[in-house]
Amino acid sequence: MATLIDLDKRPALRHPEKQKNPDSPILRKPEWIRVKAPVSKGYAETKAIVKSKGLVTVCEEAACPNIGECWDQKHATMMILGEICTRACAFCNVRTGLPNAVDSDEPRRVADAVAEMGLKHVVITSVDRDDLEDGGAQHFVEVIEAIRERSPGTTIEILTPDFLRKPAYALDKVIDAAPDVFNHNLETVPRLYLSIRPGARYFHSLRLLERVKDRAPNQFTKSGLMVGLGEAREEVMQVMDDMRSAGIDFLTIGQYLQPTRKHAAVDRFVTPEEFKRYEVLARAKGFLMVSASPLTRSSHHAGEDFAKLKAAREAKAGA
Repeated sequence: MATLIDLDKRPALRHPEKQKNPDSPILRKPEWIRVKAPVSKGYAETKAIVKSKGLVTVCEEAACPNIGECWDQKHATMMILGEICTRACAFCNVRTGLPNAVDSDEPRRVADAVAEMGLKHVVITSVDRDDLEDGGAQHFVEVIEAIRERSPGTTIEILTPDFLRKPAYALDKVIDAAPDVFNHNLETVPRLYLSIRPGARYFHSLRLLERVKDRAPNQFTKSGLMVGLGEAREEVMQVMDDMRSAGIDFLTIGQYLQPTRKHAAVDRFVTPEEFKRYEVLARAKGFLMVSASPLTRSSHHAGEDFAKLKAAREAKAGA
């Protein structure tokens, strides 16, 4: 007997743009990068708050391995401007497509969630919105302002898109909103941009972070790299030098993990010892703060790291 399928009710593919890609083998994870499934009471409470406010988190959308640990402590990274990205990066698990209209009530709901969770430090990120005239810059400003009004004691870290081909005022208005930390990830070495981050431009992203320092010298800047994509150690060291030339304060380095067989393949798993060597090198190059480990992600331990970042600046000024 034939089974009839209602084509209108089939689940939508998360990554239709990647379906023509050849399947890549998913390597077995080593012991040092395995995590437990999230089951704690704190995780369930955080999930309930996020759901009740109708919010999106990058923790879920990007399939972050640290979600259990972070949500147990009510540390959730809010992803604003919807859950559909206009880019199709080869490493990313966020959906690609035509985004919905900007939700003008989202800043209020984000601020309410921050207050309800009692966050001392919050990280706000977003999808790329190439469809918007300012790339979503004004929405970032409104979210920052709403959090400041609702939770004036909360420090704010933003992880922004690159505002590529947007007017200069777009980036400037976000800088002028004075987040405590301005983060934009370079993600990988320049040689791999065409295959890993094809919609972006390495030197544009670098100049964006340099612009933050030029316009607001006291604003902390931060950027991150994934390793295990086929980059050479010397290339990572060159990116570190480029970052320091742009005045970046805080570097994160973590292991790339492949979301599906259609995404970029893991070239290798970098050992904890290699991450430690990267950390030592980065500190020697002058970064105020470095977080380098297999499970390091941009917003992992962000609150604790922000406190260390401030202490490092004060110690340097005192010296």
